[in-house]
Amino acid sequence: MPDMLVKLYELPEAAPALKQVADRGVEIRRPIAPEKHVVVNWVREHFGEGWASETEVAFSNHPVSCYIAIEEDKLIGFACYESTCKAYFGPTGVGVEARGKGVGGALLIASMHGLRELGYAYGIIGGAGPVEFYRKTLGAIPIEGSVPGIYKGMLK
Repeated sequence: MPDMLVKLYELPEAAPALKQVADRGVEIRRPIAPEKHVVVNWVREHFGEGWASETEVAFSNHPVSCYIAIEEDKLIGFACYESTCKAYFGPTGVGVEARGKGVGGALLIASMHGLRELGYAYGIIGGAGPVEFYRKTLGAIPIEGSVPGIYKGMLK
């Protein structure tokens, strides 16, 4: 999976994506410190130890460089940025029951706005899985020669 480059100065507005999911009863927001264990444990349970480690790092940033999706007081998705590398987006994931409802897109756009607020002109989607989704949502382009990228030789 290649890394992808996003022009943060050409992002779509966040409000429409956030409103779309809010109209379905989903809140997108940054978690606060006392929620760290809940978020990290949920990520670990649904996506594994590696992503849980990256999520923990997101909680060490100020502001927390993570957004979560909540429906009926239940965590259904997350997205981190600036946790593995500077200007990097990821990891991100949505629970199986909530996929296909715009939650992932809303988390993505909120996170990219978070990167822009940090002063970056460009964001990098590390090891982008759904390339076409990122291309369609953000106009992201693959970075040539980025496979396997920073994850090469990672301990498991």
